Amino acid sequence: MTMRLEMIEGSDPGLRKALAEAALPVEDLEEEGRSFFRGVGGDGKALAYAGIEHCGDSVLLRSVVVLPECRGRGLAKALIGETLKQAPETAAVFLATTTAAPLFERMGFVPVNRSNVPAAILSTRQLSGICPASATIMKLIRPPT
Repeated sequence: MTMRLEMIEGSDPGLRKALAEAALPVEDLEEEGRSFFRGVGGDGKALAYAGIEHCGDSVLLRSVVVLPECRGRGLAKALIGETLKQAPETAAVFLATTTAAPLFERMGFVPVNRSNVPAAILSTRQLSGICPASATIMKLIRPPT
């Protein structure tokens, strides 16, 4: 299934609804430094959502959700790949997850100790208070270019 990204605002009701239904944070969607995207199919219908938060030389991949009726089609991998194209190529990419570590590991992310995470990432609202301390922090290991 093909999917393209559309840039959306953090206030987008579809984004907020999809995240809330997936038990993902919505508290800080409208703050500065965040970019959100809606993955749409050829018919223009929403399939998935994702975002990136700019943190100095790094980015936090966040708010990744495939709508329930669209799951099981490989869309998460496509969504993450397209979303990461929106981040600077030189940026280190991090994320926090409580449930999807195996999915992200298949995409090249590895768990990292909090002591190896840049302060700009740790000080985000996501990691400093919204996500539980038990969340797994992961870093994308990019292949050499």
